[in-house]
Amino acid sequence: MNDTLGSAPHQAAWPGAPAGPAEVPRRHASLATLRSMIATWRERIRVRKALARMSKANPYLIDDIGLTRRQAEAEIAKPFWQD
Repeated sequence: MNDTLGSAPHQAAWPGAPAGPAEVPRRHASLATLRSMIATWRERIRVRKALARMSKANPYLIDDIGLTRRQAEAEIAKPFWQD
């Protein structure tokens, strides 16, 4: 199958525009990586806060999700950048 968008004549009208993923400037890839990393960190913060609330409000639910009390406490204590 031909890539009709990749061979479109309008792409030549934009000088300096990247023609494909290999030509995307490095700073854009770094920015995407940084955004992904921040999203991962925010998700870890959210999950660990929810786990902390659950362990205080309904400690029996910790068993229901398959963790011991010690495992839950260890997960809650981790810094956001640690997996």
